[in-house]
Amino acid sequence: MITAQRVLKAAGKHVSRTLLGARAAMGAAKDRHCPACRSDVAGFFRYGDEAEWGCIACGASPRERLMHALLDAGRIALPANGAILHCAPNEGSLVQRFYANAGDYVPADIDPDRYGVPGMQRLDLMLMSDAARFDRIYASHVMEHVPDDAVVLRNLLAALKPGGEAWLLVPLWEKASEDGPADLSGHERERRFGQWDHVRQYGRDFAKRIEAAGFVVEMIDATVLPPDQVRHMALADTLFVARRPA
Repeated sequence: MITAQRVLKAAGKHVSRTLLGARAAMGAAKDRHCPACRSDVAGFFRYGDEAEWGCIACGASPRERLMHALLDAGRIALPANGAILHCAPNEGSLVQRFYANAGDYVPADIDPDRYGVPGMQRLDLMLMSDAARFDRIYASHVMEHVPDDAVVLRNLLAALKPGGEAWLLVPLWEKASEDGPADLSGHERERRFGQWDHVRQYGRDFAKRIEAAGFVVEMIDATVLPPDQVRHMALADTLFVARRPA
């Protein structure tokens, strides 16, 4: 669905990336670092309200960079030769990292044809029936799209091995989480939740919904890392680590 807001954000992103590329070509100092592509860069381009959003070298978003930074720092870990379900795998650097560590890597989405990832599978999280298969499940900006997040969270819990973890990232605002009615129009969803296909907007109380499904939850903000790293890599976002009790 094409909307004025999407067009403006895309245009702003293009202009910011072009200007930053020109600065880099003119010799601007490479005073930022992207942990996704391991490159020192002249900066990160703007997207919407986020002034330092994308890596000029690889396009990695703040949440993609955060995942690499947390893995590099040992704040979260991938089990060797484990089973990983990667939902909506549109972050190429994480596809590569997960695949390299997994014995059973499953990239999946309800619309797998959108992705160029080898081995893509079709998966409707509302109908998921795997039992104790996965060590890790990664779903970034997925939960705000599903019709019933309580059902999906219970399905994720069942699909994890005891002690396994679901790594969840969602768009956050400072208010309490809010769900929209099923008949809400795309334009009204965009106005209320920031995007036409978002059916809800989460606050930090998302953790309570995760706990209600039976998980033990840890919230990891970018600020757990040293301030100089946060600035150097322009990190942002909050990772919800949902652990199935052993």
